[in-house]
Amino acid sequence: MARSAGMSLAPRACSTTLASIASALLVGAGARALRRALGPRTGRPLPRRASTREQARPKQAAGWWEMLKRTYAEVNKDRVQAVAGGVTFYGLLSLFPAITVLVSLYGLIADPQSISLHLAALGTIVPEGGLTIIGEHVTRLTGADQSKLGIAAMIGLLVALWSANAAMKAMMEALNIAHDTEERRGFVVLNLVSLGFTLGAIICLIVMITAIAVVPAILALFNLGPLGDVLLWAGRWPAMLVLAGLALAVLYQWGPSRPDVAWRWVTPGSALASIALLVFSMLFSWYAANIANYNGTYGSLGAVIGFLIWMWLSTTIILVGAELNAVVEAAGRLQGTRSGDGGTRR
Repeated sequence: MARSAGMSLAPRACSTTLASIASALLVGAGARALRRALGPRTGRPLPRRASTREQARPKQAAGWWEMLKRTYAEVNKDRVQAVAGGVTFYGLLSLFPAITVLVSLYGLIADPQSISLHLAALGTIVPEGGLTIIGEHVTRLTGADQSKLGIAAMIGLLVALWSANAAMKAMMEALNIAHDTEERRGFVVLNLVSLGFTLGAIICLIVMITAIAVVPAILALFNLGPLGDVLLWAGRWPAMLVLAGLALAVLYQWGPSRPDVAWRWVTPGSALASIALLVFSMLFSWYAANIANYNGTYGSLGAVIGFLIWMWLSTTIILVGAELNAVVEAAGRLQGTRSGDGGTRR
């Protein structure tokens, strides 16, 4: 029995170790990007970020502590938690149209009825109540006539995608607030960018769902036995960290209405936010399943309330990462101006 217990703990140990390594690499990348963006450390206070309401004061770039203090001040000034609540509202409205698009697209490459089984693998990072809400809607969609699903994919796909687009536009507006900028993109460009982000997020989710089904089958071909289980556990979390970091970097780069910036200016926020998102989601899912009693407080709405809280706090983490990037960008531009390169992208 001790031997079997040890074998069952081995995948978790390997997974935790590799996830820690991936987290360290992301933090290291963020730290290196921050040092490159700020230039040599002078120990002087961080410059204030220029906005439509106040002018920036010319101060020297500083280190991590001043950077975090300035980020905290910007989070309070921009009322990030209230803004995240607005994004969460639009996110809830967009959830079911997005699921419709997901089922329609997934049905083109695989059996849509298998989605519910694969989504259950996300139970570690998504609260159980949220998975229940999503699973019920997926069951209703996949229980329909397959010809109706085909018609929905051909006719209703664009309508559902447009409805799901509302959450992404709300997120992009929140990123504009974080960067103290106004929306300057026209109606067509704005909607093309937001639709691209929305469709990209859905495609990434389809890839994740497909990987959940395909990777174990591929490992089974090699007859690895317990080693295959170890590899599945060990590779899951680092892969999710890297995917989340890349997705956030792209969102931070092209989400706000401002010229493209150097990737080193969006790396600190994306690295820290991706790690914080994964850790928070795991802890909140455990808390919701073992400690919280939302049903006792909110009755039949308990699952919805728990899912909304998770969405709200996750959005807050993403926006805090954007605030950090905005502070890094402002300091990097000032340092670049003083060094003669104007803070240009490179």
